[in-house]
Amino acid sequence: MAKQKILIVDDEKDMRDFLEIMLRKDGYEASAFASPDAALDFCRSEKVDLVISDIRMPGMGGVEFLKALKDLDPDILVIMITAYASVETAIDAMKSGAYDYFTKPFNIDEVRINIKKALKLKSLEEENRLLKTDLKTKYGFANIIGTSPRMAEVYGYIMSIARTKTNVLVTGESGTGKELVARAIHMESERKDGPFIAINCGAIPENLLESELFGHQKGAFTGAVANKSGLAEEANGGTLFLDEITELPLHLQVKLLRFIQERNFRKVGGTTDISVDIRLIAATNRDPEAEVKASRFREDLFYRLNVIRIDLPPLRERKEDIPMLARYFMERYSREHGKNIKKISEEALKCLMAYDYSGNVRELENLMERAVTLETTETVTVEALPPALKERACALQSLQAVPMACGERGPEGAVDLEKTVEEFEKAIIMDALKKTGGVKKRAAELLGLSFRSMRYKLSKYDIPE
Repeated sequence: MAKQKILIVDDEKDMRDFLEIMLRKDGYEASAFASPDAALDFCRSEKVDLVISDIRMPGMGGVEFLKALKDLDPDILVIMITAYASVETAIDAMKSGAYDYFTKPFNIDEVRINIKKALKLKSLEEENRLLKTDLKTKYGFANIIGTSPRMAEVYGYIMSIARTKTNVLVTGESGTGKELVARAIHMESERKDGPFIAINCGAIPENLLESELFGHQKGAFTGAVANKSGLAEEANGGTLFLDEITELPLHLQVKLLRFIQERNFRKVGGTTDISVDIRLIAATNRDPEAEVKASRFREDLFYRLNVIRIDLPPLRERKEDIPMLARYFMERYSREHGKNIKKISEEALKCLMAYDYSGNVRELENLMERAVTLETTETVTVEALPPALKERACALQSLQAVPMACGERGPEGAVDLEKTVEEFEKAIIMDALKKTGGVKKRAAELLGLSFRSMRYKLSKYDIPE
C-alpha cells in the first residue's frame, strides 16, 4: 500500500525539519516547504492527502493558502498551526475548510493523534465514495447499455418515475435486463441508501414462498424452529423486487394484493400485522394480459402492479446496440481475465450483428466472455466465436455483393443504420435459403436460428414460406 503523503508548510526551518522527521518516522511520506506558493506548485502535480500549515507566513497568509488548496482539491485535509492563539483566525480557518487548528507550542502526541484521525476519516470517505461508484457501475445506468430509440424510452421512464412511490411492472423476454432496470430505478430514487431486496417467485418451492416473502413464527409449521423475518420486512425503507411475478400461486396472489393495498402483512403463524414502507417493482417474461385472460393471474393484482409499465425490447429489435454492448462486455471480461484485448474484428462484428439472440443481452454477454477467454490475440476474431456463429462467418464471406454500408443514404452521405442492418440481414437469410435449396429448417440451422425465429424473420421480410 502506498504511503500517505503529507506536506509541511512553515517559514520556520526548525519547525519544518522537526515535523518532517517526526512524520517520516511515523511511516508517512513527508515533504516540507518554506512558502505556500512552492507548496501549491507541488500540489498541482502531486496528489496530497494532508497539509500542515502555519497561519502567519510572509506573503500569502495561511487562510488564503487554505482556500487556494481547497480550490485545487476540495477533498484535501488541512491542519493549521500558529504561535498566535486567536479565536478569529481559528474561526476563519475552520470556515474555510480546515480540519483542525492548534497552537504552538503543541503537544506532540496530540498532533500525532489528530493526524491519524484526519487520515482515517479521509480513507473512510474515499472507501464510501468508491463503494457508491461501484454500486452505480453494477446496478445503475452503466449496465443498461444502448442508444437506440427504444432504450432512450426506457431511460426516460426510469428518470421520470424513480423519485415517485408508484408501483412499476417491468416486462420483457428473459435476458433483457429487467432486474437491472429495477435496480436503476432504486439507485436513482430517494431510497437508494435503503435495501434492494429481490425475490424470484418462480425459483422458490410453492410451500416455502409465503414464508420467504412474509416470514414465519416459531412453530408455525414443521421445521419452523425459530422466528424468521421475511423479505418484505427486510426491504423496509427500500425497494422490493418481485421477479417472475406471474409464477406466484393464486392463493399467494390474494395475500400479495392485500399487502400492496395495506402495506402490512402477517407472518405465517403470526397474529399481529407488521407495517413496512417499501417501493414495489414486479417483473415478468410472460404476457401479463394473456395470463389474466387465462385466469392464471388475478386481474385486480395486475392493475395494482401495472401502474407504470416498462416494456424492455428484445435484442433482435435493437440491433444497432449490439456493437456497443459487445465492446462493453469485451472490455469488462478482458479486465477480469487479465487479457489485453482491444477490439473486435470486422468479420466477428458482422457475425454478432447477424445473430438472433434468443437469450437477449445475457446471451451476448456469455458469448463475449467465451470469446475473450478463448482469444489469444489482441482482437476478437471469428475463430473465438461459437460454431454456429463461425458457420455464419463463412456465409458472410460469400456475400461479396452485400457490403455493410449498403442502404439508403441521406444528406452528406449519412447512412440509415436500421435499414442497412435489415437489408444486410435479409440478404444473409436469402443466401442461406439459396445454399440449402430453399429448405428452411436447414437454413435456420446454418444461421444458428431456432425454426420459430426463422419463421419470424421470413414474415418480417416478406420472404415466401
